[in-house]
Amino acid sequence: MLVVFPGQGSQKIGMGKDIYDNFQAAKDVFNEVDDSLNFKLSELIFDGNPEDLKATQNTQPALMTVSMALVRVLETEFGFDVNQAKYLAGHSLGEYTALCASKVLSLRDTAKILRIRGSAMASAFPFGGAMAAILGLDVETVERIVDSISEEDNIVQIANDNSVGQIVISGHQNAVTQAMNKAIELKARRVLQLQVSGPFHSKLMQPAVDGLRDALENITFNEAETPIITNITANAETTDFKNILLKQLTGQVRWRESILYAEQHGITCCLEIGEGTVLTSLVKRISSNMELLNINSVESLSKINDICGKFSC
Repeated sequence: MLVVFPGQGSQKIGMGKDIYDNFQAAKDVFNEVDDSLNFKLSELIFDGNPEDLKATQNTQPALMTVSMALVRVLETEFGFDVNQAKYLAGHSLGEYTALCASKVLSLRDTAKILRIRGSAMASAFPFGGAMAAILGLDVETVERIVDSISEEDNIVQIANDNSVGQIVISGHQNAVTQAMNKAIELKARRVLQLQVSGPFHSKLMQPAVDGLRDALENITFNEAETPIITNITANAETTDFKNILLKQLTGQVRWRESILYAEQHGITCCLEIGEGTVLTSLVKRISSNMELLNINSVESLSKINDICGKFSC
């Protein structure tokens, strides 16, 4: 089994409230995160303004908190330990959730790091960077497009290789616009500029790397209890996560390759833990052979017997 954790874009007001109300283990996670941040993140998640939740310094620890609350409920109430899976993985910030779930990082440290990471990313490039989704072209074609445009003062690069025919590019606004126009010329099915606060997963995030490096300096990183297929390497790793996380900020999220790696190593089912179903939707486009499961609410916990029977897949 592969267990995956969602990234930015899955958030919504009220997420996790049902598990908070029904399970002490979930409540303990929300309370510990609130305490570690000295800020009532739980109140923002449950009853706040959607625009405030969308701010990346809030979104990142919020999504991690909901996923980890579900992880703890699965463990304490249902005897389901995610570290019995063969691999864990997470999309962008979801990789931090995977690190927390596999005991590489403590919950308190993960919350603090994500708050800092989010703030650093939001302020790294306040001068008109952009991101865009390109649908219907393969990654090799998009790679040729960005390579033909990108220069030192006009950067565009692939940020996310999400699934077959779903590529996200990132960089300076002018370069992203040029790449979008070329993609249209090459008959992309759809080209869409994304409403984001910065050119994430591009070289323009280097200032955020410097801020994150300072935050990670005194953090304890343990060896992973379960190997994590990381965004940057698309390979299963158990150590060197500090360097991997720093590279992730400016590098490509290789999600399609990560899922193919899991499939090539015998994985036939994927469980997404956390808000939404974005990742299992992507996995479905990458691997037609993988069974997909989601745990994102009290109601979905009724599937636990099905899930526990699939540890070998």
